[in-house]
Amino acid sequence: MRQSRPTDPGRHPVVPPRAGVALVAAAIILLACGCGRSPSSSAAAGATAAGGTQPPGGATVTVMARSLPDVGTVLVDSQGYALYVFAPDDHRAITCTGTCPGSWPPLMLPAGSRPAAGPGVKSMLLGSDPDPAGGRVVTYDGWPLYTYAGDVQPGQAAGQDIDLNDGEWYVIRPSGQPLIPAS
Repeated sequence: MRQSRPTDPGRHPVVPPRAGVALVAAAIILLACGCGRSPSSSAAAGATAAGGTQPPGGATVTVMARSLPDVGTVLVDSQGYALYVFAPDDHRAITCTGTCPGSWPPLMLPAGSRPAAGPGVKSMLLGSDPDPAGGRVVTYDGWPLYTYAGDVQPGQAAGQDIDLNDGEWYVIRPSGQPLIPAS
């Protein structure tokens, strides 16, 4: 017959050593693969149907300027992840649909929220457009803004000048101009 361990009121149950090791290993795996991050907003964010993330209602979505290696000063989200534009959007409408947002999550703007200009960003260039999948996406100078799933930590711009999902992707300058390499 199996004996149960007595527990003291107010104390947490004892976690067996193997279970503790398994929990730590799972946390390390999640951090290493970037599976636990929300690339385009705060950690308290919830995922949207389009694959983007958004902060709780009533919050602001802050866009900032930051100098990143190899690309210079570009727009980033509040966590420091590079923001990209999709050339087919032609700074007028969201065309990254279907499976595209899986790689390029849009910077979502929840109902009742507003985009906010952080350091180095021109507030008059911030706006939002309707997302075909629902909700609104933050725009800058008319360009819908996206993060890139390949940027596994803040300060990266691995998506710069990539031809993926039927178009080119570029980081965007605080001036509102995409960083298109010279031919």
